[in-house]
Amino acid sequence: MQAYLLSQQFNGSSLAENSTTCPENATICDGTSCVLPEDNFNETLSVVLSTVLTIMLALVMFSMGCNVDLKNFLGHIKRPWGICVGFLCQFGIMPLTAFLLSLAFNILPIQAVVVLIMGCCPGGTASNVIAYWVDGDMDLSISMTTCSTLLAMGMMPLCLFIYTKMWTDSDAIVLPYDSIGISLVALVIPVSIGMFVNHKWPSKAKIILKVGSIVGAILIVLIAVVGGILYKGSWIISPKLWIIGTIFPAAGYSLGFLLARIAGLSWHRCRTVSLETGMQNTQLCSTIVQLSFSPEQLELMFTFPLIYSIFQLLFALLILGGYRLYRRHRVKTKTDVEKTEQKEDSTSNAKINGGFVSNETK
Repeated sequence: MQAYLLSQQFNGSSLAENSTTCPENATICDGTSCVLPEDNFNETLSVVLSTVLTIMLALVMFSMGCNVDLKNFLGHIKRPWGICVGFLCQFGIMPLTAFLLSLAFNILPIQAVVVLIMGCCPGGTASNVIAYWVDGDMDLSISMTTCSTLLAMGMMPLCLFIYTKMWTDSDAIVLPYDSIGISLVALVIPVSIGMFVNHKWPSKAKIILKVGSIVGAILIVLIAVVGGILYKGSWIISPKLWIIGTIFPAAGYSLGFLLARIAGLSWHRCRTVSLETGMQNTQLCSTIVQLSFSPEQLELMFTFPLIYSIFQLLFALLILGGYRLYRRHRVKTKTDVEKTEQKEDSTSNAKINGGFVSNETK
């Protein structure tokens, strides 16, 4: 049964009058907080918003597919060095980082498990939108997201079995394979249609891509806002989880970029691997958490996926802003250098040919 936590603080007089005041339909109550079943309105709102966001996400992925060249995409599949590096980052670095952070901060076992679940999730589709804005390799980005989602069917159980043994039985964690399958279908079909449009009508594909990239950027923010509305969990959770939720995505971006550079990938592919590593499928993590734990356990860590989602978005925006500033400065500097070289060339040619230098080149 889906439930959400309703925190209710009482003053001293109300506690004196009735220390167990609680709504009649509360399923769990200790006098200070109550777990209530989600009402029909919230359930309907959740279904409607999820449907709308899924449709919008499919349209965004369709527009991203309009920037994917079929030959380049197949080239990554046939020579999957970039995909292999991304695979190592996604299911090697992220679970290990989650494990080390859980040990370093000595959090509760149930909290360590949710951090590990986040680390074992495949990449999220938001990374494709950000990769476009930082001039990443879209063919590699799409192929990495597709492969990580597909391989998550086997790699998530394996990673959870390896890393959660010291805290809980891995059999207690319910993996929603149907949700993973739906995510895969919602990714592959729109992207395939976009690739077909790009192949048949390249000029129209560019227009669709520009519109879709803007809508995608808005959608990323909208998902974060909707998550804050739908997640009724208590925000009063351990400060350690807030710290981990801040460090974890930053570590994913940094280590992904570093490993890609060590592997010899080009700069634009390094940016792509970095984003694919740090941006996780937080919606999938939330689904697993709700299916696997009781309402009492959810109180301790239910909002961690949303915390991670917020900070992965903030760091992604910082990366985007930093890259745009670097690109603007680089283009400006490059233009100045070219003008200087042209001026020097004109002067030297004039001296060699015994000619004169015009006022335009002075």
